[in-house]
Amino acid sequence: MSKFEHVGLDAVDFQILRELSVDGRASDVWLGEKINLSSTAVARRRKMLEERGAVLSYSADLNMPMLGYSVVVFVAIELSSQAEKALNEFEQEVIKCPSVSYCGFVSGDTDFLLMLNVESFEDYDRVYRSELSKLPHVSRIRSSFVIREVARRSTPPIVFQDRA
Repeated sequence: MSKFEHVGLDAVDFQILRELSVDGRASDVWLGEKINLSSTAVARRRKMLEERGAVLSYSADLNMPMLGYSVVVFVAIELSSQAEKALNEFEQEVIKCPSVSYCGFVSGDTDFLLMLNVESFEDYDRVYRSELSKLPHVSRIRSSFVIREVARRSTPPIVFQDRA
């Protein structure tokens, strides 16, 4: 058994996924030509990948600096309590924060890790005061500003290594 059969996908499925991770707008005809499969077979497999949840959605990768959001901030948040009620209340409120593009409950010396895109340091001050400082049960906020982006991938290449 190959190392990816346990997920019920074959090498052709991973070829389709690899191409879609690069260009989610790729047509079935183009995909078929790229991986040597008919467009009908590609369409059938794409539908199956979507229905099984291997493809969650299709979206545009926006140029945030061009849109005025040139500063990326990672924010580590510690809560005053890790009780289920406190975690749930924090999660319900952080989802409402318009500046938060990612929030994950993490292990280690912090509870949540957030990613924000802001216009400037001054804009981050506004977001800190109007959004982050109002979140429930927060005891500590630590912010790290990205100086230079080195890599950004929605899907890491390891997913396709030895699979297609």
